[in-house]
Amino acid sequence: MAAVATALAAAGCSSGGAAGPADSVAQPPASTATPASSPAADTADAGTPPRVDPAWPRWGFTHTGVSANNVSPELEQKVAGTLATTPMVQNQHIMGFGALNPEPYPGQYYWEDLDSRLNLMKQSGATPVITLCCAPDWMKGGPEGPTEESAWAEHLEDAPYPEYFDDFAKLSAAVASRYTDVRYFMVWNEFKGFWKDHSKPADYKGYTDMYNKVYDAVKAARPDAKIGGPYLGFDSDNTGSSELRGPWGVVNQNALDAFEYWYKNKKGADFIVVDGASPTETHDLLPDEFGALGKFSAVTSWLRERTGDMPVWWSEWYFVPEDGSTTWPEPKRLAVQAVSMMEFARSGAATALYWNPQAKEGACPGCLWAPTTGALLPTGDLVTNFTRWFPAGAELDEITSSDQRVRVLAQPRRLVMVNTAATAVTATVDGEKVTLQPYEIRWADR
Repeated sequence: MAAVATALAAAGCSSGGAAGPADSVAQPPASTATPASSPAADTADAGTPPRVDPAWPRWGFTHTGVSANNVSPELEQKVAGTLATTPMVQNQHIMGFGALNPEPYPGQYYWEDLDSRLNLMKQSGATPVITLCCAPDWMKGGPEGPTEESAWAEHLEDAPYPEYFDDFAKLSAAVASRYTDVRYFMVWNEFKGFWKDHSKPADYKGYTDMYNKVYDAVKAARPDAKIGGPYLGFDSDNTGSSELRGPWGVVNQNALDAFEYWYKNKKGADFIVVDGASPTETHDLLPDEFGALGKFSAVTSWLRERTGDMPVWWSEWYFVPEDGSTTWPEPKRLAVQAVSMMEFARSGAATALYWNPQAKEGACPGCLWAPTTGALLPTGDLVTNFTRWFPAGAELDEITSSDQRVRVLAQPRRLVMVNTAATAVTATVDGEKVTLQPYEIRWADR
């Protein structure tokens, strides 16, 4: 999964969109702001963990290197109108993934790309989220000034040096102060720069130190802000020693150790952020592509138990092996995605954000909308339907299928059925006999 994130980060900076390296050499207009300072804070967590608003949409997506705002004004308006019909959570990083360096010089800010993405979110009625990652070059051993082309690919994922943690916290506070309509902030992304070799322990102390500084600074600037971490990837292996394991594999103990340290030593948090993939690190799907999805429920349940039932956010999730060895027809890919979303709903995940691999042209498999027309593609329809019918507060009904190959998720008014077989299956669901074609996803009223 780390490789996927790395590849997408590079794509986010080379797509010719808002974060293209051709743009990164241009001199950005400078602006100044005076973020709030970071006062000392009580190290104890205060109060009862917050509950998720029953109206919370739960589902959404992350903008990557290409989105509707950096193709054409016409497409932006079409996509905004399309998404506005079913508003959902939308997330944007402050640097990379479609955004240029936000602070090329200390105290001088470049907001154009973030303004553009946040404007698209506003037009489309989104619940906006900002990921406080990544860090300007001068915070991690590079030069001041706009990020150079080579630095996007080589150093985007570097962590700021410890002596610059305060500077990154000030930048985070400046972001929160500028975008006052954004209430939710995720701190960093997948321990980038803090966990280079996943066979060894992560630098969880370094991450936690930075997180605490960011937490203090953002809360000082915006007491109403909701902050989550540690945005940690829960890798899994085929074998190993770990308390969190199942038919789908064994979670890397280094990930569990990193989470436990952060949770114990954080200044505070309003929600928990993790990500992960159903394939193992060796790209295996155990026991198969649908059974492997049980990992998402297992991790969510483990986190809820460990944290006193704090809201659990999946900032990214993946279900296709990343080595390129697996090629699925689109109906099967959609069926696997639908069942993964069923796992999140059943296990009580508060949020699940789809990493949208949007492109400017072409067939764009897995994209939410068509690159030229802005119309929802099948993946967009799937996310939209889950947003509409299974928000965080949805009451789930126990509905079974007479054939276990047909998975079902139901609420009092609506249900969704997924045929996980490569052949047509006839089954009785909710008292009705239905025949689903191979990998068919069918929504029905109750």
